[in-house]
Amino acid sequence: MKEAKKTGYDLVIIDTAGRLAIDEEMMKEISSVKDAVNPHEILFVVDSMTGQDAVNTAREFNERLDFDGVVLTKLDGDTRGGAALSIKSVVNKPIKFVSSGEKMEAIDIFYPERMADRILGMGDIVSLVEKAQEQYDSEEARKLQKRISKDQFDFNDFITQIQQIKKMGNVKDLMAMIPGVGKAVKDLDIDDNAFKGIEAIIRSMTAEERTNPVVLNGSRRKRIATGSGTTVQEVNKLLKQFDETKKMMKMMTKGGNVARLMGKK
Repeated sequence: MKEAKKTGYDLVIIDTAGRLAIDEEMMKEISSVKDAVNPHEILFVVDSMTGQDAVNTAREFNERLDFDGVVLTKLDGDTRGGAALSIKSVVNKPIKFVSSGEKMEAIDIFYPERMADRILGMGDIVSLVEKAQEQYDSEEARKLQKRISKDQFDFNDFITQIQQIKKMGNVKDLMAMIPGVGKAVKDLDIDDNAFKGIEAIIRSMTAEERTNPVVLNGSRRKRIATGSGTTVQEVNKLLKQFDETKKMMKMMTKGGNVARLMGKK
C-alpha cells in the first residue's frame, strides 16, 4: 500500500490464499489482513462448480469478514450458475462480477436476468452482442459495408474479421451464448485455435491473390497449401467458405445492417 501511494496508484487489490476447505488458521489469517489494511471493499471469490459447498464457505466467510459482494468464477464449465441463487439467498450479498475464463476479458459485470437465462438454458445473446460491439466502431463498419456493397470484400478483409472474432474470446464460450446452442456444444471439443489453419492459408497468399482471389488457379492453390502446411482440399474449402461469406455479407449490407450491428454503441 505504501508503494502504491508512492507511485501514484489509486487501487490496490490484495488477493488472499484460496482454499476449498475452511480451517481456523486461514480464518484468523484473513481476519488479521482485514484488521491490518482496513479495505474499502471485500469480495468473496467463489468457484461456481463447487455447488452447495460454495454456499457453506460463503456463509462462513461472511460471518468472519462481512464481505461486500461475490465474484462467481468458472462459468465456462458445465455449471449454469445455480450457486449464484443459493449464495444470494444465504448471505444476502450482491454478486458483482462473473468470470468464464482466466484472462481479464473473461471477467464481466453480473446481470441477474442474463444469469436467469443461462440457468434456463436460453443462452446470453445480449452479452454476445456487447462483446461484438466492443471490437467494432461505426467508422470501420461503414468502411466494410462500402467495400462489400461494391463487391470489393477480399481476403484482407476476411482475415481482419477473423482477428476481431478472436479478440471476443474463446470460440466455445461465444457459441454457448447463442440461444439453443449452449447445450449442443457443452460436450464438444472445440479447439480455441480453430482459425489457425485459415490464417495460415491466407498468409501464404500473395498480395494479388488476397485482393483478387479469382486468380487462384490449380498451381497457385498447390503452392499455398504447401506454404501453409495444409492440403489443396483445405484451400479449396476455404475458398468456397469465402465465397459463401461474401454473398451473405453482401445481403446483410442492404439497408445498412452491418453498420448497425457492428457500429452500435
